[in-house]
Amino acid sequence: MELHFDVVGAEGPKRYFDGLTPETLAHAYLFSGPAGVGKKFFARRLAQSLLCLAPKDRVLGYDGVCSSCVLFHAGAHHPDFLEHEGTLKIGDPDAPRGFYQGDELSTRDLVRQLSLQSYSGGMRVLLLGDVDFATREAANALLKFLEEPPKGVVMLLTTPAPGRLLPTIRSRTLEVRFPSLSKSQVREVLGRMHYGENDAELGASLSGGSVTRAVAALGGEEESLRAHVARWFFESVEGASPQDAWATRETLDDGLETIKTLVRDWIVASGHSGVALVSLDYADQLRRLRPLKGREAVTLLGKLDEAQRLARTNVSPGLVGELVRMSLPVSN
Repeated sequence: MELHFDVVGAEGPKRYFDGLTPETLAHAYLFSGPAGVGKKFFARRLAQSLLCLAPKDRVLGYDGVCSSCVLFHAGAHHPDFLEHEGTLKIGDPDAPRGFYQGDELSTRDLVRQLSLQSYSGGMRVLLLGDVDFATREAANALLKFLEEPPKGVVMLLTTPAPGRLLPTIRSRTLEVRFPSLSKSQVREVLGRMHYGENDAELGASLSGGSVTRAVAALGGEEESLRAHVARWFFESVEGASPQDAWATRETLDDGLETIKTLVRDWIVASGHSGVALVSLDYADQLRRLRPLKGREAVTLLGKLDEAQRLARTNVSPGLVGELVRMSLPVSN
């Protein structure tokens, strides 16, 4: 039986998991890396591999046709795969036990469900995508579970900012780092998403290694964020005081990447002939800015790197955004 694992990129994580057997699999993994590089997609395909009924010696791979794989098709629900995305609250300690299918899962809901027996008699897999915790108590409830995990349960957590998680949670998971995608890999993913050749090329050029950013640039649901951040950027460097803040916990990573790309293109537009701009849609505005060169350019890039480091911690997003604004040189 032919096995599949249709994940673009992530060569390091693929090699790592391809070397594991069910017996050598850990009980919890933390997938870290920039937003939009396929961490959650990889986790879903890993979960499908773990629950696939096809016989195999290693962890990775699924046949796509067994009764378990059928349940991973669009719209289906696998009873041994539980997924939650975003912030977790602590939950009600007196809530009834049983299989929970509501939208507002809590840490206690997850712990209760994973203490139940597997539906199929095999593994159970939990995916917490872009995991965050509403309170320290919510994090500690999951921590207690990680300290004494039930047999046969594998927990997969994904985050673009591991520094925001409690050190005690990170210490009880194995961290697997996901790199940014190459331009060709982003283009391939966009092709799979049925974008035309021209759109896929444009999106890949603007992506910075992130499919999320590529889709935003092509008019996806996050398009307003890129436009908002770009407007804020140009108002700042032209000496105005932007009235609309953009930095929230959800937008901080992508917003900083947008600013860093605009600064890179500002430097290119300041006299680096032969180097292509990435932000072609803002080329005219960038060329109207005064040149950004030498020590000033290097210093600004360093401050943006520091802002990205702070963004991976619990520093207020608004404060990070304000620090970036104060670092931007005025063009006039």
